[in-house]
Amino acid sequence: MNIVGSRSFVSSPLVNYALKGLQRCWLPDHGRWSHIYHLDGRDQPNESLPRSDVFYTLNVLLGLSRLSRVPNGINVSATFERNVLQLPRLPVEKYAFGMALWAAAELNLDVPAEVMHHIEALLSEKKNWCRFRAQDLGMILSGIVAQARAGRDEFYRFAKPLFAFLVDRYHGASGLFFDEPFGLRRRFASFASQTYLNLACYAYGEFERNRRAIENANACARKLIDLQGPHGEWPWFFDAQKGFVLDFYEVYSVHQYGMAPALLECAERHGVAGAREALIRGFEWVLGHNQLAKLMLVPGKHLSIRSQLRKHELHTNKFRMVRAVHNAYFGCSAGLTEPANLRVRLECRSYELGWILWSFGKRADLSRLTHNPIFVDALDHSQDYV
Repeated sequence: MNIVGSRSFVSSPLVNYALKGLQRCWLPDHGRWSHIYHLDGRDQPNESLPRSDVFYTLNVLLGLSRLSRVPNGINVSATFERNVLQLPRLPVEKYAFGMALWAAAELNLDVPAEVMHHIEALLSEKKNWCRFRAQDLGMILSGIVAQARAGRDEFYRFAKPLFAFLVDRYHGASGLFFDEPFGLRRRFASFASQTYLNLACYAYGEFERNRRAIENANACARKLIDLQGPHGEWPWFFDAQKGFVLDFYEVYSVHQYGMAPALLECAERHGVAGAREALIRGFEWVLGHNQLAKLMLVPGKHLSIRSQLRKHELHTNKFRMVRAVHNAYFGCSAGLTEPANLRVRLECRSYELGWILWSFGKRADLSRLTHNPIFVDALDHSQDYV
């Protein structure tokens, strides 16, 4: 994939930066974007994991839907069809089918009948809903609403009962969302859990003019803003029942520049105080306003560094799970550790760049971010790297 003269397609250097980075993540033999682009200097930096590649590719296509014009080097319809047809044949998570509905609606593309039948079977059996994680329910409901907005209501009969299930089983009194509908683990919810259910509530609330959905989303946004770290970092792990931070780490760049801006754009539209300021503070974490005072971008490659985490947890999450359970049991709210105890995860995932496209593809009011000199300079020197 070669995106030629990308500056002519969009006005934002940030969006152009992401488009250039996506060129590096493209797998031409497979017609999709990669699972991981390693930043440790290895000869073959792209790592493919088909079930992840396919989902990430749909996520990137969703981001492309926000651009006024897609670069000529990207064949959106062919890439969508090639990858969406893989969903029933790979062990993908259930949320991937929600992403397929969402991306197809935003791009005005048809979901193949085989995939539609699979989604119908998934949703028609309510016992399946009891196994939905927050990301599953959030993406599926967002996809159903997006399809209805596009005039395709095949699944809209599920929207109201799915939202009722969300309110009943996922919405916590703290304002945060649970990760699962049942069980002891449900209270241990990630930032991703908050993002996807928040976006689903905003989407359903706006389409249906459902005040409760908007209020639930606003309550979540306000709570997240209250829990944002001192450098603008978005915590990774929460006690959704009691509404406090169980663990800040890992702090993921995609949350800072992509997923939080997506939900905070909606929160700002619905009058949540401090939403715009929280978005800016969170994004500036990526620009070096963080504990390590490190730029979480790789301008020479137009990519980002995935995360900051404790140095002993690069290859295991068992310590943070024990820490989270301990903090939940004793009611201890977590704080930040010393910078000397932190490392960075040297990889970039293609969906992360897709979230930049989604969150900033239509924004022209945040030039301090979208036209930051880092992105302008990276594009000025792009001929050295492409």
